[in-house]
Amino acid sequence: MQNSNLPTLDLHGECKDTAKILINEFITDNIKIGNDKVLIIHGIGSGVLKKETHHILERDKRIDSFYLDFFNLGCTVVKLKK
Repeated sequence: MQNSNLPTLDLHGECKDTAKILINEFITDNIKIGNDKVLIIHGIGSGVLKKETHHILERDKRIDSFYLDFFNLGCTVVKLKK
């Protein structure tokens, strides 16, 4: 499956607190729409946004699973629970 077709949230330039709010709203919206997979772009950089993104996803009961995109380590693919 090509990830470019997935709904995408780009967190470039955001701080951890804003990223938390944006991720929560993004997940909520996509569950309402009925999407089963989404893509979160956190970039590579120092890894702060990646760590925060994964921290949030690990604790969210609405998330089935998530993994780094094999071809772009600056992106995380998220599978939502149905």
